[in-house]
Amino acid sequence: QERNNSSLVTTSFQDEGQIALITLNNPGKLNALTEPMGDELTEQVHQLKTNKDLRAAILTGAGKAFSAGGDLDWLLARHRDTPENNFEIMLKFYNRFLVMRELPVPVIGAINGPAIGAGFCLALGGTDIRVAHTKAKMGLTFTKLGLHPGMAATHFLPQIAGPQVAADLLLTGRLVGSEEAVRLGLVAQASDSCADTSLQIARDICKSAPVSVSTLLKTLRNKQNINLDQSLRRESEAQAECYPTNDLKEGVTALQEKRKPIFKGD
Repeated sequence: QERNNSSLVTTSFQDEGQIALITLNNPGKLNALTEPMGDELTEQVHQLKTNKDLRAAILTGAGKAFSAGGDLDWLLARHRDTPENNFEIMLKFYNRFLVMRELPVPVIGAINGPAIGAGFCLALGGTDIRVAHTKAKMGLTFTKLGLHPGMAATHFLPQIAGPQVAADLLLTGRLVGSEEAVRLGLVAQASDSCADTSLQIARDICKSAPVSVSTLLKTLRNKQNINLDQSLRRESEAQAECYPTNDLKEGVTALQEKRKPIFKGD
C-alpha cells in the first residue's frame, strides 16, 4: 500500500496499517533537505495525524543516504539574501521538518546511511528512537561550512547526549560512526539492517497499550519542548548573522569544489 512514489517523500504501510514507513525520496541528491521536500513531509504528516489505525512510524532515506543535509545552492542563496528575510526563512525551514514531532505516535529513525548537518538534526529532533546502519556516518558539520547550527541542533543534542558531547560535536563538526554514536547515546542501536531492527522496535511498541503509549509520548515530548521555540529563534538569528559572511560563502564553495575551506573570520 504505497502512494506518491514520484514525490520527494513517500509513505507506505506495514502490519495492517499500524506502522507507517516515511521515506525521504531524492536519492540522486542524497535526500538533501529542501523547501519542497519539507512541504511534502508536512502534508504527509498532517494526513497521518488523522489516521486512527496508526501506532508507530519509521523515518528513513531512499538509496544510500538518510540525508546529506541542506542544499548547497540554497545556502548560497541565503548568503545573497538579507538577515531579516533569512531569519524568517530559516524558522519556516526548521518547522517544515520538525513537523515530525506532531505525529501522535512514536517515530523510529532508521539512519540507513550518512546523516549530516540538517539531515542529522532531523533524526535528532524528528524521531524518538534512532537505529543507525553499522556503516552510517553522522555529524553536525555546520561550523565547517561557516554556519551556526540550526534545526534545533543546539536544543536537542545537549538533551540527548549531554552538554559536553554536544559542544564537542557542534564545535568541531566531526563525523561519528555507528559504534561511537551508540556509545554517546546519539542512537539506541547499530544494525546491519537498520530497516529490520526499526521495524522490530515499531512492532514491539504496537504490542504496548495504545493509550499508555500516546500519553507517555506526550509526556516525553512536552519535556523536550520546553524552550524549544526560544532555541529555534536563537538559531535563526545566529544563522542570519553567519549567512552574509565571506566565510560562509567560502565554506559552501569549498564543499562544492571538494577542497578544504580557508576561513578568515570575515
